[in-house]
Amino acid sequence: MKKTLSAAVALSVIGASAYAANLENPLYMPQRGTVYSKTSAGVMYKIADDSDAHVKKQHNGATEFPIWRVHEELGYGILDNLEVYAKFGYTHDGDIDRKGMHLGRAGLKYRAIDSVDGWAWDLYADAQLGGVSEMSGSYTATGFNYDNYSNGRWGFHVGTQFGRQWSKFSTAAFVEALRTFGNDNNTIDVSAIAPMFGGALPNEISVNLKSTTEINAGLKAFYQIDDRWSIGGGFTFKHHSDNGVESLSTSVNPALLANPYFQGFLAGVADMEDGFDEYIVSLTGAYQLNEKMQVAVYGEYTFDEAHKQSQNGTDVKAELGVRLNVQF
Repeated sequence: MKKTLSAAVALSVIGASAYAANLENPLYMPQRGTVYSKTSAGVMYKIADDSDAHVKKQHNGATEFPIWRVHEELGYGILDNLEVYAKFGYTHDGDIDRKGMHLGRAGLKYRAIDSVDGWAWDLYADAQLGGVSEMSGSYTATGFNYDNYSNGRWGFHVGTQFGRQWSKFSTAAFVEALRTFGNDNNTIDVSAIAPMFGGALPNEISVNLKSTTEINAGLKAFYQIDDRWSIGGGFTFKHHSDNGVESLSTSVNPALLANPYFQGFLAGVADMEDGFDEYIVSLTGAYQLNEKMQVAVYGEYTFDEAHKQSQNGTDVKAELGVRLNVQF
């Protein structure tokens, strides 16, 4: 009888340990001195929608595949309830010749509540690293073409997550706001339209972009099947604000600024009407290779509503990938 009880206790401890260390759990928090890494590689498939911007480029209904995407998340437990983290993402879309960092964040997360009955409440804030690389692209007769995924703006996120962990099941809800600060960290090739202004416009310009406020929110669920296998799912809403140009940053001939046609051009991009909303459904399945390492397969499907000048609207947008989680 004593041996049976000892074995049961040992199994419960092993199960609890594997569960607590599962990096796919939305309530995972590294213990003091623990380092973790989550490295993802995926491929995305898109079909462009019929926004005015896509129609003008004759890109409406066009397929973009393969779109290669890489994500990296690193974290360190300063205390049992305080974590420092960084997140980076890179995308390469050969069909539209667009590539670069699409995600950059670094900050702190604090667990304000960690109750014995499983409730958890996190507060976090991080720097938005969109200003690490400038926004680059070209303006032609058919509109703007992006070269990369950076908006060239710095900013910050503030957010909170609230959830509960039962024996094998966890749920969490989060909401966060992103504020970016307008600047002129951009280079736009306008050589295709410069002749329209009698050579008074240089071949490259920079503009002062407006600041923006964006909102993300979502729900997450997770289930630990056994010591090795786990599954998860989630729903995320992302609101991307319209961009806008406040003024020309590059010095030009004053006569150009007085040109009515050029004034109309600037007025036309004061509100670029390129915002869009995303509704993302995600599923994951993970397998614990050993005490420190885990592999997961993930899938995402995105529904979106794009403003008429957005180049991010899609009829189909799906991603499939694999993630390697390591805890040191």
